[in-house]
Amino acid sequence: MQPVVIGSERSEVGLPRAMEILAAGGSALDAVEAGLILCEDNLADHYVGTGGLPNAMGIVELDASIMVGSTRQFGAVGAVRSYPNPISIARRVLERLPQHCLLVGEGAERFADENGFQKAELLTEEARALFVSGLRPSTDSVEGDATPAQKGDARYRETALRLVHRLNPPDGPWGTIDILALDRAGELVVGVSTSGYPWKYPGRVGDSALPGAGNYADIRYGGAACTGRGELSMRAVGARTVVSALARGLDPDEACRHMLEDAATLPDDFRAELRCLALTPDGRHGAAAGKPGGYYVVMTESSTGPELHPRAML
Repeated sequence: MQPVVIGSERSEVGLPRAMEILAAGGSALDAVEAGLILCEDNLADHYVGTGGLPNAMGIVELDASIMVGSTRQFGAVGAVRSYPNPISIARRVLERLPQHCLLVGEGAERFADENGFQKAELLTEEARALFVSGLRPSTDSVEGDATPAQKGDARYRETALRLVHRLNPPDGPWGTIDILALDRAGELVVGVSTSGYPWKYPGRVGDSALPGAGNYADIRYGGAACTGRGELSMRAVGARTVVSALARGLDPDEACRHMLEDAATLPDDFRAELRCLALTPDGRHGAAAGKPGGYYVVMTESSTGPELHPRAML
């Protein structure tokens, strides 16, 4: 099996490290975690990890998950505060707490402390400034994926502004990152990390921490992950729907488009773009988006660097 790793927009920071591990014969699990750690630690990215945009109280809360295709084991954390690498905590849930799949809030933080993870300040000054300025009316994207804002984005911002005023946060674009890897042994792993919607209600957990919604892996058919409007992905069971389409014989692009078509039928006053990408056990890959300009990132052993591929259009 020739190893391959793919990722969503802005995963370029972590994919070279992931491929380095795969090329050396390492596991997809190690590759996905290592790649996402670099993304979480990238202070220039305000949608994951340290520097992520905060909730309506001005506090950064992080979600992450990781799933193994051969066993469909799943580990996730949601609404984690003060721990900069939720993907690593999610992996420890998978490996050291197999009786559970998901820990949230204080429980996830207690587990992180028990496993030796160190706390850190997640809200940077730049993120704090973006948190405040981003509430102003704008036609710019707030999803972190360089796409135009939609009516639902504006409605969400207006609602968030009312929530911010009510919760009185201190003075002071969202977009998940997905990485999917296939290793030499044929193992397929999907990982997802995010700081979620900025100005969200405290404790909100999105699709990134939920199996079948933001993340799904089944070695028989493939793996998939979603970015963008997480509530739509939860309602459409986005990642699982993509993998089900792969099982029916659709190619990755078609499978991703199929899910987006289904999600587009759901009523949603806060509608914003939903995206997905997929990787099959034989190394085929694809992705789809609802708006032009979307891309995903691919690396193989022969790659000299991250390769940008256009997403198929809904």
